[in-house]
Amino acid sequence: MDRTEKPQLRNRLSRIEGQVRGIAKMIDEDRYCIDILTQVQAARSALARVESELLKEHLEHCVVGAMVSGDQAEQRAKAAELIELLARGR
Repeated sequence: MDRTEKPQLRNRLSRIEGQVRGIAKMIDEDRYCIDILTQVQAARSALARVESELLKEHLEHCVVGAMVSGDQAEQRAKAAELIELLARGR
């Protein structure tokens, strides 16, 4: 992973962590369900953005590196990892 991306991802994850703690507090305070669900959707969306950024980084560095290396075993391994990852997400 690119060193410049790590702090940005850590900051995003820290904000998400705060959102999740806020959701737990809302539940403890018996807040209106729709308000809680709205915050859950926002946290999920934020996690999806982190996931997309990580996938982009993986494709740009690890997968492209395997493709340009010419190592067919490594290319197959990277393709298999992505297929397995995408299958788990269903």
